[in-house]
Amino acid sequence: MKILLVNKFLYPNGGSETYIFQLGEELQRRGHEVQYFGMEHAGRIVGNRAERYTADMDFHKGKLQKLLYPFKIIYSFEAKRKMGEVLRDMNPDVVHLNNINFQLTPSVICAVRSYEKKTGRRVRIVYTAHDYQWVCPNHMMRIPSTGKICFACRDGHFGACSKNRCIHNSRIKSLLGTIEAKFYARQKTYGMVDVIICPSEFMKRQLDTNPLLAEKTVMLRNFVERAAEDEARGNAGTKETADYVLYFGRFSEEKGIGTLLDACQALPEIPFVFAGTGPLEEQVNQVKNVQNRGFVTGDALHRLIAGARFSVYPSEWYENCPFSVMESQIHGTPVLVSDLGGAPELVQAGRTGELFRGGDVEELTAHIKELWEDPERCGKYRENCRDINFDTVSAYCDKIVRKVYT
Repeated sequence: MKILLVNKFLYPNGGSETYIFQLGEELQRRGHEVQYFGMEHAGRIVGNRAERYTADMDFHKGKLQKLLYPFKIIYSFEAKRKMGEVLRDMNPDVVHLNNINFQLTPSVICAVRSYEKKTGRRVRIVYTAHDYQWVCPNHMMRIPSTGKICFACRDGHFGACSKNRCIHNSRIKSLLGTIEAKFYARQKTYGMVDVIICPSEFMKRQLDTNPLLAEKTVMLRNFVERAAEDEARGNAGTKETADYVLYFGRFSEEKGIGTLLDACQALPEIPFVFAGTGPLEEQVNQVKNVQNRGFVTGDALHRLIAGARFSVYPSEWYENCPFSVMESQIHGTPVLVSDLGGAPELVQAGRTGELFRGGDVEELTAHIKELWEDPERCGKYRENCRDINFDTVSAYCDKIVRKVYT
């Protein structure tokens, strides 16, 4: 089978990229032909035989980029043209879309259907929903200026995006987001896909509010790999732990970092370790009982996760299926997770971790204090993590090839 994986970033940048790289490697291992389409970038690690990519765009930098912004995010003729060249060279059976909005735009969907008409070949289009872009122009269902959760655009009336300045707190960018959402809704572009993979039940419920998408959605959780040393032991629950509480991920407002830092300051006797980067890094570095390890990956991250007494995931937006929550438990470390979005679906509350009300600093502080002072409870949670059965990439690949690609 020939599979074209499409994502705007073709270098390590976040969860979407982790997903496509690991999935692509497993598909290739099984003998499938896999190529990639997205933006050119100095850090690009995958590609396509035709060597066709869109120009690298960063809308946060440079006067020229900001000037071109309105003409690029709604419909990219460049992406459609270059995608067409890749399609004609590869002749794929499946085009698997991931993070495409803004830099690539849904014009790539039109490119596939245009290719079909010209060649007479049938191509299956699959989309993995890593965020809520197809029902919310700012993709988060959250008003950035207030931090409030919002469902206003979910019914197809996208004017709230402009009203609330939901994209970068900019009236112009938010207006463009509204225009883009209305344009593709009228064109019924998203209805051209064959299958939409939703990595959480919560995500599926949101997309199912759009009748055009409801019949196409399937729930299939993300995959996660147990570290090799864990697999050999088969006993993550008996690991020795260090004396710290761990947060790993992006240091940003929507991730609940501000709330978590308030809890850290209220618990000066408890040591915290943070691993990551982001716009709130300066605030992280100012809290005395927080040790910032910076961006950590690979075996070093696995050891950091496995060594924590428990980890905290305090996100204040509707997370989809966060790898961090899965990785924590698969390494035998209990999790304390906010009750928003799809993240709570990953936790067996009272067995492998606990939930708290997202954004509630007092409740978060109380949960951290109780868990820290009850190592026996943490130990039981740790033992229960041994029974976690999240799909490996191999098991996930079995399902996606059998149930989605064919």
